[in-house]
Amino acid sequence: MTIRSIDLFAGCGGMTLGLSEAARRHGMTFEPVLAVDSDEDVAAIYEENFPHADVKSVDIGSLFDGEIGTSPTKAEKALAETVGQVGILQGGPPCQGHSDLNNHTRRRDPKNALYLKMARAAEVLKPDAVIIENVAPVQWDKSGVVQTTKAALEGIGYSVMGRVLNLQLAGVPQRRLRYVLVASRVETLNPAVVFSSIREAWGEHQPRTVDWAIRDLDSLTGTSTFDTASDRSRENAKRIAYLFTHGCYDLPNAERPDCHKDGQHSYGSVYGRLKWHRPAQTITTGFGSMGQGRYVHPQRWRTITPHEAARLQTFPDWFSFGSQTRRGVLARAIGNAVPPLLMVSLGGVVLSALAQRAADRRRA
Repeated sequence: MTIRSIDLFAGCGGMTLGLSEAARRHGMTFEPVLAVDSDEDVAAIYEENFPHADVKSVDIGSLFDGEIGTSPTKAEKALAETVGQVGILQGGPPCQGHSDLNNHTRRRDPKNALYLKMARAAEVLKPDAVIIENVAPVQWDKSGVVQTTKAALEGIGYSVMGRVLNLQLAGVPQRRLRYVLVASRVETLNPAVVFSSIREAWGEHQPRTVDWAIRDLDSLTGTSTFDTASDRSRENAKRIAYLFTHGCYDLPNAERPDCHKDGQHSYGSVYGRLKWHRPAQTITTGFGSMGQGRYVHPQRWRTITPHEAARLQTFPDWFSFGSQTRRGVLARAIGNAVPPLLMVSLGGVVLSALAQRAADRRRA
């Protein structure tokens, strides 16, 4: 059986990678048909790893330019004809507008409406299943993008359910909660069963640690951007030195910038050091700066490298981020990625259901 997928807001391909591994484990042929991301440099990483996919670095609105509930536009009809039948439509719309770390436009960023493009794509392409990943607070977006998306999908015949998943239980070595929405128009694929199945499969998975993910990279002597840490400012070099010389993992307020010195903040992990025996905090695009989170290496007087961040995101070493890729591009590609291990397990349950339908049809 061949599973054909489309990845919107694809980034460097974390969801595609996870789904391809799930297909391999289930003895299926995997075909990534189309991937879309507006970041041309990050999309190039996707294309390097999935060269047979049609990778488009465009605004999603140029492909799906119609409104939810209306007939497909000329551009949408042309895309649907080109793509053909799709098994799984997946995507991780931009999440910064929903993040609790975003104090400026939290829950009301206009980009949050991009979430709705997943529903429009489903209207146009009619995939068997839809999987959308985002930060947990997306549920509380002021404009109700999740509720609108659910209603739109249900209106065209999909059964829909969303749940907050703790990715530690999937084997991701991070403290990372994500809201995942699953929609299906296949009788053998019930979203409620999908979530109960993955919880059963994860069981009481012991959290994987920073040690598990990156300890073996300690002896690496690479000099590429991928294997070296970001430069430190003089102030941050002093802060890192303080953490190690005082044997601490949380920087005291007195050693922080002036805006933190009065203690009136809730960012205890910022400027902190990772612990070998604990999971990392959520990896973001700021993993190269100690001022963006707990990103100082447990043992080295530096922040983590892109390679270490990719490991914490569960990317295998054979996945190519490019030998000459700039540091800022690596930060966006890795920090914005969906950890592949999520789709290995979630995708596996979905694929099993699609395989069951195919088997039922053959017997009919």
